[in-house]
Amino acid sequence: MAAKKIKAAAISETARRVLGLEEEREISGTTTTAGDALVLARAALHAWVDTAVAVVAVPGSGRVTLIHADGRSSTIASSDLAYRVSPKVSFAGE
Repeated sequence: MAAKKIKAAAISETARRVLGLEEEREISGTTTTAGDALVLARAALHAWVDTAVAVVAVPGSGRVTLIHADGRSSTIASSDLAYRVSPKVSFAGE
């Protein structure tokens, strides 16, 4: 139970930090962490990702660009994601 409280606190703190950074630019945002709103947001994200016809991953800069079927592109800054979608490197003899 304590681990869930720590995780929830970390999620809340991260959300507050992200929204705070946007507020400095006078841009508002929303946070969705549970319930039907999170289910809807995740479904929308999955549908959006499913429109991708190509993925450009650049782990060195921590960016992933999705190229969608309509020709538009969307870039996500995430070093974790860039490494997850990149082919694994292996060296001769391994």
